[in-house]
Amino acid sequence: MTEPLSSADAASPAVHPHIRLAQLLIWVIPLLWIVNSVIARRAPGVITPHVLAIGRWMLAAAILAGFTHAELWAQRAHIRGHAWQYLVLGGCGMWICGAAVYFAGQTTSVMNISLIYAASPVMIAVGSVLWLREPFSKRQVLGVVGALAGVVHVVVQGEWQRLGQMEFVPGDLWIAGAATAWAAYSMLQKHWHSPLSAHARLAVICAGGVVVLVPFAAWELAQSGPALGEQAVLLIVMAAVFPGVLAYWIYGWTQSVLGPGPVAMTMYLGPLYAAVVGWLLLGEALAMHHLVGGALILSGVGLVVAGQRGR
Repeated sequence: MTEPLSSADAASPAVHPHIRLAQLLIWVIPLLWIVNSVIARRAPGVITPHVLAIGRWMLAAAILAGFTHAELWAQRAHIRGHAWQYLVLGGCGMWICGAAVYFAGQTTSVMNISLIYAASPVMIAVGSVLWLREPFSKRQVLGVVGALAGVVHVVVQGEWQRLGQMEFVPGDLWIAGAATAWAAYSMLQKHWHSPLSAHARLAVICAGGVVVLVPFAAWELAQSGPALGEQAVLLIVMAAVFPGVLAYWIYGWTQSVLGPGPVAMTMYLGPLYAAVVGWLLLGEALAMHHLVGGALILSGVGLVVAGQRGR
């Protein structure tokens, strides 16, 4: 399995094949996260948010630990000494981002969720420049602005005056918290260096998230009962494999190669990918606002990713 690269390695011409691979893989991440949107729509009435989240990350941690148990044992001193970091990362990436979206969907609209979550890549880009001192060119800034404009254009269906009609509800606070937590998760992973491979590190982060989730999941089980049906178990397995192990590992590995800012741009692709999937699989019509927004998003992401080649 491929090991993560250091910042110095990522800047070296000798590892250009890794950079090209990372630039290709970041386009796959939104497809995997779309699965989580499907799961979120199916979960109400089947399984509660925290129980789904803890089941997802317990299974993901077990899968990853199965591949990396020798490394985890060899690095046990490091893991004990930095346990608080993995708890923070697990709290941000697996608890807040894992359950907040499910709660938000109960009281807020898809438009609000998309627009508020679109702030996360902007926060990551700004934080990467100001805090992590990541290089970010004017062309890449233009790409961020263009991609954000494309997301808004898709969400408001080309009618920008609809932004003035938006009403904010308590669920919007859940999404704002999730967007902020995702920005923190992305930047802290880059800031806190680790001797662990990408797989082993994600296994420990998943375990940290499970620890944080335990009291919340226990409370939900006490309210709804401990029994889980076959459909609930299926949702847990799907969430663990696709938007869990695969999406988070690719996100973490590509971030170690390209940096937090460019990889965060993949979040802008979500509305565009969702529209295309709906067209191909559900027969939903593609409208002009999808095409215009898609062109802006793809151009913006392309500008940011292409900026890595000059490093």
